[in-house]
Amino acid sequence: MSSYLQDLDLNRIPAHVGIVMDGNGRWAEQRGLPRTEGHGAGEDALWDTIQGAVAVGVRWLTVFAFSTENWRRPPGEVRYLMNFNRTMLRRRRDALHEMNVRIRFIGRRNWRIPRSVLKEIQAAEAMTAANTGTTLSIAFNYGGRAEIVDAVKDIAREVRAGTLRPEGISEATIADRLYAAETPPPDLLIRTSGEQRISNFLLWEVAYSELWFTSVFWPDFDREILYEAIRDFQKRSRRFGGLGDEP
Repeated sequence: MSSYLQDLDLNRIPAHVGIVMDGNGRWAEQRGLPRTEGHGAGEDALWDTIQGAVAVGVRWLTVFAFSTENWRRPPGEVRYLMNFNRTMLRRRRDALHEMNVRIRFIGRRNWRIPRSVLKEIQAAEAMTAANTGTTLSIAFNYGGRAEIVDAVKDIAREVRAGTLRPEGISEATIADRLYAAETPPPDLLIRTSGEQRISNFLLWEVAYSELWFTSVFWPDFDREILYEAIRDFQKRSRRFGGLGDEP
Protein backbone atom coordinates (compact mmCIF):
# COMPACT_ATOMS: atom_id res chain seq x y z
CA MET A 1 0.00 0.00 0.00
CA SER A 2 1.26 3.48 -0.85
CA SER A 3 2.68 5.36 2.16
CA TYR A 4 0.07 8.10 1.99
CA LEU A 5 -2.73 5.53 2.07
CA GLN A 6 -1.60 3.80 5.25
CA ASP A 7 -3.50 6.02 7.68
CA LEU A 8 -6.70 6.24 5.63
CA ASP A 9 -9.68 4.26 6.92
CA LEU A 10 -10.88 2.65 3.69
CA ASN A 11 -14.17 1.79 5.41
CA ARG A 12 -14.96 5.49 5.94
CA ILE A 13 -14.21 6.96 2.54
CA PRO A 14 -16.70 9.71 1.62
CA ALA A 15 -19.14 8.33 -0.94
CA HIS A 16 -19.36 11.63 -2.80
CA VAL A 17 -16.63 14.26 -3.09
CA GLY A 18 -17.21 17.60 -4.81
CA ILE A 19 -14.32 19.83 -5.90
CA VAL A 20 -14.19 23.48 -6.92
CA MET A 21 -11.06 23.44 -9.09
CA ASP A 22 -9.83 27.01 -8.57
CA GLY A 23 -6.57 28.86 -9.20
CA ASN A 24 -5.50 27.86 -12.72
CA GLY A 25 -5.11 31.45 -13.88
CA ARG A 26 -3.23 32.61 -10.80
CA TRP A 27 -0.93 29.57 -11.00
CA ALA A 28 0.00 30.59 -14.55
CA GLU A 29 0.38 34.30 -13.74
CA GLN A 30 2.78 33.52 -10.88
CA ARG A 31 5.00 31.80 -13.45
CA GLY A 32 4.73 34.54 -16.07
CA LEU A 33 2.61 32.32 -18.31
CA PRO A 34 -0.67 33.00 -20.13
CA ARG A 35 -3.73 32.09 -18.03
CA THR A 36 -4.58 29.35 -20.53
CA GLU A 37 -1.40 27.48 -19.55
CA GLY A 38 -2.90 27.07 -16.09
CA HIS A 39 -5.92 25.30 -17.53
CA GLY A 40 -3.67 22.89 -19.39
CA ALA A 41 -1.74 22.11 -16.20
CA GLY A 42 -5.04 21.65 -14.40
CA GLU A 43 -5.86 18.66 -16.64
CA ASP A 44 -2.96 16.68 -15.17
CA ALA A 45 -4.17 17.54 -11.66
CA LEU A 46 -7.69 16.37 -12.52
CA TRP A 47 -6.44 13.13 -14.03
CA ASP A 48 -4.34 12.24 -10.98
CA THR A 49 -7.21 13.19 -8.65
CA ILE A 50 -9.65 10.97 -10.55
CA GLN A 51 -7.24 8.05 -10.40
CA GLY A 52 -6.73 8.61 -6.68
CA ALA A 53 -10.47 8.79 -6.02
CA VAL A 54 -11.06 5.56 -7.92
CA ALA A 55 -8.21 3.84 -6.06
CA VAL A 56 -9.74 4.43 -2.62
CA GLY A 57 -13.36 3.79 -3.61
CA VAL A 58 -14.94 7.24 -3.93
CA ARG A 59 -18.22 6.35 -5.63
CA TRP A 60 -19.15 9.84 -6.85
CA LEU A 61 -16.79 12.64 -7.84
CA THR A 62 -18.23 15.97 -9.00
CA VAL A 63 -15.90 18.67 -10.32
CA PHE A 64 -16.71 22.28 -11.21
CA ALA A 65 -15.29 22.74 -14.73
CA PHE A 66 -17.15 25.77 -16.16
CA SER A 67 -19.75 27.91 -14.45
CA THR A 68 -22.60 29.96 -15.85
CA GLU A 69 -20.60 33.00 -14.67
CA ASN A 70 -17.46 31.97 -16.59
CA TRP A 71 -19.00 33.30 -19.81
CA ARG A 72 -18.01 36.75 -18.50
CA ARG A 73 -14.33 35.96 -18.91
CA PRO A 74 -12.38 37.36 -21.90
CA PRO A 75 -13.71 35.83 -25.15
CA GLY A 76 -10.31 34.35 -25.99
CA GLU A 77 -10.16 32.47 -22.70
CA VAL A 78 -13.75 31.21 -23.13
CA ARG A 79 -12.92 29.94 -26.63
CA TYR A 80 -9.83 28.22 -25.27
CA LEU A 81 -11.83 26.53 -22.50
CA MET A 82 -14.44 25.27 -24.97
CA ASN A 83 -11.78 23.78 -27.24
CA PHE A 84 -9.79 22.49 -24.28
CA ASN A 85 -12.75 20.65 -22.77
CA ARG A 86 -13.64 19.12 -26.12
CA THR A 87 -10.15 17.80 -26.76
CA MET A 88 -9.70 16.68 -23.16
CA LEU A 89 -12.80 14.53 -23.42
CA ARG A 90 -11.49 12.98 -26.58
CA ARG A 91 -8.10 12.28 -24.94
CA ARG A 92 -9.37 10.85 -21.68
CA ARG A 93 -12.69 9.11 -22.28
CA ASP A 94 -11.23 5.81 -23.47
CA ALA A 95 -8.98 5.55 -20.42
CA LEU A 96 -11.86 6.45 -18.10
CA HIS A 97 -14.01 3.85 -19.82
CA GLU A 98 -11.33 1.21 -19.23
CA MET A 99 -11.34 2.22 -15.54
CA ASN A 100 -15.11 1.51 -15.42
CA VAL A 101 -15.80 5.21 -14.72
CA ARG A 102 -19.18 6.60 -15.73
CA ILE A 103 -18.92 10.11 -17.17
CA ARG A 104 -21.82 12.49 -16.75
CA PHE A 105 -22.28 16.20 -17.29
CA ILE A 106 -24.53 18.44 -15.24
CA GLY A 107 -25.54 21.94 -16.28
CA ARG A 108 -27.49 23.72 -18.95
CA ARG A 109 -27.08 22.33 -22.46
CA ASN A 110 -28.19 25.38 -24.32
CA TRP A 111 -27.22 27.45 -27.35
CA ARG A 112 -24.12 28.83 -25.62
CA ILE A 113 -22.25 25.53 -25.81
CA PRO A 114 -20.70 24.86 -29.25
CA ARG A 115 -22.16 21.88 -31.07
CA SER A 116 -18.74 20.25 -31.29
CA VAL A 117 -18.46 20.32 -27.49
CA LEU A 118 -21.98 18.95 -27.06
CA LYS A 119 -21.10 16.13 -29.45
CA GLU A 120 -18.10 15.13 -27.34
CA ILE A 121 -20.19 15.34 -24.15
CA GLN A 122 -22.83 13.05 -25.60
CA ALA A 123 -20.24 10.60 -26.93
CA ALA A 124 -18.48 10.34 -23.56
CA GLU A 125 -21.75 9.83 -21.70
CA ALA A 126 -22.96 7.20 -24.17
CA MET A 127 -19.67 5.28 -24.13
CA THR A 128 -19.57 5.03 -20.33
CA ALA A 129 -23.29 4.89 -19.49
CA ALA A 130 -23.25 1.24 -18.40
CA ASN A 131 -20.10 1.51 -16.28
CA THR A 132 -20.52 0.62 -12.63
CA GLY A 133 -17.47 2.15 -10.97
CA THR A 134 -16.96 5.76 -9.89
CA THR A 135 -19.34 8.28 -11.42
CA LEU A 136 -17.46 11.37 -12.58
CA SER A 137 -19.90 14.29 -12.85
CA ILE A 138 -18.53 17.32 -14.65
CA ALA A 139 -20.37 20.55 -13.85
CA PHE A 140 -20.22 22.41 -17.16
CA ASN A 141 -22.19 25.56 -17.92
CA TYR A 142 -23.42 24.96 -14.41
CA GLY A 143 -24.68 27.22 -11.64
CA GLY A 144 -26.28 26.16 -8.37
CA ARG A 145 -28.92 28.88 -8.57
CA ALA A 146 -29.64 28.02 -12.21
CA GLU A 147 -30.12 24.38 -11.21
CA ILE A 148 -32.69 25.35 -8.57
CA VAL A 149 -34.45 27.72 -11.00
CA ASP A 150 -34.69 24.93 -13.59
CA ALA A 151 -36.11 22.56 -10.97
CA VAL A 152 -38.71 25.15 -9.94
CA LYS A 153 -39.67 25.68 -13.59
CA ASP A 154 -40.26 21.92 -13.95
CA ILE A 155 -42.46 21.99 -10.85
CA ALA A 156 -44.41 24.99 -12.15
CA ARG A 157 -45.09 23.19 -15.42
CA GLU A 158 -46.37 20.15 -13.53
CA VAL A 159 -48.62 22.30 -11.33
CA ARG A 160 -50.01 24.04 -14.40
CA ALA A 161 -50.61 20.68 -16.08
CA GLY A 162 -52.46 19.46 -12.99
CA THR A 163 -50.08 16.56 -12.33
CA LEU A 164 -48.76 18.12 -9.11
CA ARG A 165 -50.65 19.98 -6.39
CA PRO A 166 -48.93 22.96 -4.67
CA GLU A 167 -49.57 21.52 -1.22
CA GLY A 168 -47.72 18.38 -2.32
CA ILE A 169 -44.47 20.26 -2.95
CA SER A 170 -41.70 19.34 -0.49
CA GLU A 171 -37.92 19.39 -0.31
CA ALA A 172 -37.97 16.00 -2.02
CA THR A 173 -40.00 17.48 -4.87
CA ILE A 174 -37.19 19.91 -5.63
CA ALA A 175 -34.40 17.38 -5.02
CA ASP A 176 -35.99 14.94 -7.46
CA ARG A 177 -35.84 17.57 -10.23
CA LEU A 178 -32.20 18.56 -9.90
CA TYR A 179 -29.81 17.79 -12.77
CA ALA A 180 -28.59 14.50 -11.26
CA ALA A 181 -31.34 13.62 -8.84
CA GLU A 182 -30.07 10.11 -8.08
CA THR A 183 -26.68 11.41 -6.93
CA PRO A 184 -26.27 11.50 -3.14
CA PRO A 185 -25.34 14.87 -1.61
CA PRO A 186 -21.59 15.44 -1.31
CA ASP A 187 -20.10 14.21 1.94
CA LEU A 188 -17.04 16.37 1.37
CA LEU A 189 -16.63 19.60 -0.61
CA ILE A 190 -13.08 20.70 -1.45
CA ARG A 191 -12.04 24.10 -2.76
CA THR A 192 -8.52 24.98 -3.86
CA SER A 193 -6.58 28.29 -4.19
CA GLY A 194 -7.22 29.69 -0.72
CA GLU A 195 -10.71 31.00 -1.40
CA GLN A 196 -13.22 30.01 1.28
CA ARG A 197 -16.59 30.16 -0.42
CA ILE A 198 -18.92 27.84 -2.32
CA SER A 199 -19.27 30.06 -5.42
CA ASN A 200 -22.64 28.81 -6.63
CA PHE A 201 -21.59 25.15 -6.68
CA LEU A 202 -24.17 22.51 -5.73
CA LEU A 203 -26.03 25.00 -3.54
CA TRP A 204 -28.94 22.69 -2.73
CA GLU A 205 -26.81 19.58 -2.36
CA VAL A 206 -24.10 20.85 0.03
CA ALA A 207 -26.45 21.81 2.89
CA TYR A 208 -24.73 19.31 5.21
CA SER A 209 -21.46 18.70 3.40
CA GLU A 210 -18.16 18.94 5.22
CA LEU A 211 -16.11 21.81 3.75
CA TRP A 212 -12.34 21.64 3.26
CA PHE A 213 -10.25 24.51 1.92
CA THR A 214 -6.64 24.52 0.78
CA SER A 215 -4.34 27.30 -0.41
CA VAL A 216 -2.95 25.01 -3.13
CA PHE A 217 -3.75 26.19 -6.66
CA TRP A 218 -5.57 23.56 -8.69
CA PRO A 219 -2.65 22.66 -11.04
CA ASP A 220 -0.63 21.63 -7.96
CA PHE A 221 -3.45 19.47 -6.54
CA ASP A 222 -3.09 15.68 -6.72
CA ARG A 223 -4.32 12.50 -5.11
CA GLU A 224 -2.10 13.00 -2.08
CA ILE A 225 -3.86 16.29 -1.26
CA LEU A 226 -7.21 14.58 -1.90
CA TYR A 227 -6.23 11.99 0.71
CA GLU A 228 -5.23 14.76 3.10
CA ALA A 229 -8.76 16.16 2.80
CA ILE A 230 -10.25 12.69 3.34
CA ARG A 231 -8.12 12.20 6.45
CA ASP A 232 -9.49 15.42 7.88
CA PHE A 233 -13.03 14.35 6.92
CA GLN A 234 -12.56 11.09 8.82
CA LYS A 235 -11.76 12.99 12.01
CA ARG A 236 -15.03 14.92 11.97
CA SER A 237 -18.37 14.06 13.56
CA ARG A 238 -21.28 14.65 11.20
CA ARG A 239 -24.43 15.61 13.09
CA PHE A 240 -26.85 16.76 10.37
CA GLY A 241 -28.50 19.03 12.92
CA GLY A 242 -28.81 16.18 15.42
CA LEU A 243 -26.42 14.46 17.82
CA GLY A 244 -24.83 11.70 15.79
CA ASP A 245 -23.50 10.72 12.39
CA GLU A 246 -26.87 9.81 10.91
CA PRO A 247 -29.00 12.26 8.90
